[in-house]
Amino acid sequence: MLSKKNGNQISGNLNDFLNSQINVMIKTWCIAIRPKTLPAAAAPVVVGMALAYRDSHFHPVILIATLAAAILIQMGTNLANDVYDFLKGSDTENRLGPVRVTQSGMMTPDQVKKGMSAIFIVAIFFGLYLAWIGGWPIVWIGLASIITGIAYTGGPYPLGYHGWGDAFVFIFFGLIAVSGTYYLQTNTVSPDTFLAGAVMGMISTAILVVNNLRDVNEDIQSKKRTLAVRFGKRFVMTEYLILLTFAYIIPVWMALRWNNHLPLFLTLFSLPIAVQLSISVWTSKGKELNNVLSGTSRFLILYSLLFSLGIIL
Repeated sequence: MLSKKNGNQISGNLNDFLNSQINVMIKTWCIAIRPKTLPAAAAPVVVGMALAYRDSHFHPVILIATLAAAILIQMGTNLANDVYDFLKGSDTENRLGPVRVTQSGMMTPDQVKKGMSAIFIVAIFFGLYLAWIGGWPIVWIGLASIITGIAYTGGPYPLGYHGWGDAFVFIFFGLIAVSGTYYLQTNTVSPDTFLAGAVMGMISTAILVVNNLRDVNEDIQSKKRTLAVRFGKRFVMTEYLILLTFAYIIPVWMALRWNNHLPLFLTLFSLPIAVQLSISVWTSKGKELNNVLSGTSRFLILYSLLFSLGIIL
């Protein structure tokens, strides 16, 4: 017969075990969804909202739903990349990037696929509300975002494996994200939404460029035909420089369109970081590019805040 003391001890040990398992599970899912990539989904929404606010439109509930849907789709896409890169042999033990849960054995492919499906289902619930607000254009944007998010690395013709990753990111994390956010707030679009969308798309694409530059040798072995594989390292390093350069040229053009709207020049405060990152892309190799990758992600956050502030003021 167990004493009360022994019973309490067993109960305590069981609670400790359950808590540790829950902590491990939470940590594993956090690794899987890759929180550091989520600003790429949120930043263009913020810029689109700034454009709408400038035009005297601001609906906070719609904004929250838009942010939630964008971030959830990014999370689902990250899970799709994790599992399908592993299944296609692109992720190996020689991987230079952050840990992938499927490749490392932390989760099974089936678990990751179920998580991906669950996240996309939640995103659809937010999408239903947004579709009610924005109509059929938002329905098609939402469906296209989810389908291409999976098709980026999955399906019979994975976009990322055939050199379409840069175009995908530019369109969905730039043009569509900014213009779609603005449309949900105003029920219209304007040339400025596409200009601002191009800026955000360029910086988001620059993040992908660094990722592909780092993984070029592994991608060659797995027959993943990114632009870095197709055209070489110098091509994508030059691409990175061009993308960040035009991210500063376009706001100047917008400022001139807006009768010399000087606050848009706030983006220039981030220029020293852009120069430093551009130099690092040309001088870093292998795992050193992880620092450039995270630096470009942080740069996206800073730039989007400065850009949005410049739009509003």
